[in-house]
Amino acid sequence: MVPRISVAEPSRFSITHYPRIVGFILELPILLPNSTHAISFEEETLTKFRPKLITRCDLRLPSCISSLKIGEETKLKWTNLKRDLTAEETVAISQLPPKMANRCKALLKRLICFSGQDDENLQFLLAAWVKTMKPRRADWLAVLKEMKRIEHPLSIEVIEYALLDDTFEANVRDYTKLIHTLGKQNNLDKAERTLEDMKRRGFPCDLVTLTTLIDMYSKSGDLKRAKEIFDEIKLLGLNYDKRVYGSMVMAYVRADMLEEAEILIKEAEAQEIYPGSEVYKALLRAYSNKGDSKGAQRVFDSIQFARIVPDSRVCALLVNAYCLAGQTNEARCVIENMRRAHLSPCDRCVGLMIDAYEKDNRLDKALDFLTEMERDGIAISRDVLGVLHRWFARIGVKEEISDILKEFSL
Repeated sequence: MVPRISVAEPSRFSITHYPRIVGFILELPILLPNSTHAISFEEETLTKFRPKLITRCDLRLPSCISSLKIGEETKLKWTNLKRDLTAEETVAISQLPPKMANRCKALLKRLICFSGQDDENLQFLLAAWVKTMKPRRADWLAVLKEMKRIEHPLSIEVIEYALLDDTFEANVRDYTKLIHTLGKQNNLDKAERTLEDMKRRGFPCDLVTLTTLIDMYSKSGDLKRAKEIFDEIKLLGLNYDKRVYGSMVMAYVRADMLEEAEILIKEAEAQEIYPGSEVYKALLRAYSNKGDSKGAQRVFDSIQFARIVPDSRVCALLVNAYCLAGQTNEARCVIENMRRAHLSPCDRCVGLMIDAYEKDNRLDKALDFLTEMERDGIAISRDVLGVLHRWFARIGVKEEISDILKEFSL
């Protein structure tokens, strides 16, 4: 049955003056399916919420349901979930924080059991919760935090509704977090619509939001849009910081434009701005995988210039670059420098050296290297011993030196 809607003094509310309100009223049977209850507007209610109705309809989210005067028969009974709970739902409800406010628990229980079937409507549920419980921003944040913890599939929809509700008191950082989340899901269209909604509500794009956009386009492989946002920051008169440089460098690395990434790092270093260690490591790893020992060495020097202490994993990337380039002597020098700096070579460093010696068929060098490692008390991993076993089996001396290999494994 279609809900009966009555408007006081209909002559004052014509389609000419309020087309969006009338359009929303006509869509109410779709928003509230299978409803048999009458919902009435009063003149005082419409006068109070008239500006908000226009704004929210412009943003295409019918959250103005919260301004309706819902009769007693349409109010939700928050303690009655209408059906038996599954085992997963029972466990999820039992794990809700005990100190959480009851109003938050009431909504979370409904969301955990929400199926979207029959007469269930998410927007009506949230509107009824706002109307009944009068939540504050802290309540919204508590609900969203718990939904993120349990990885609820409706988290994005709830955030989108909250951004347009006055009780949430949304700010630009809330929109930035939503854009970041949508970017991680590679949902660029929805992220861009969220950005437009943010601008339409009067929130300016700050440096954090623009950096998030660079990172989003970078991960999606759209280098052109990332560069446009990077240039837009300068046009807006904003100063680049380490996060902006880091995001743009990562965009170049993902696009396999390592020289441009290195130039941008040099530009940042000239201003005494140093990207995060993960940016340097990503560029070093890219050079290492390509076997570009010169590029890897330059980035390794930049890491130390940025006052980042290289660990054994960073050194292993440099060793790998030299080994792939066939420069085993330089790779050995890197390991010697690690030992002088009281940094123990990791299993990957040892394995890379043995693989390189096997390719060059330098058994004497390999044994000499393993002897030095044993002298320093560095245990040889099973993977390295496996390489030695295959190597000795290939040259037919596996049985003669099996006892020596056991001593290395000890």
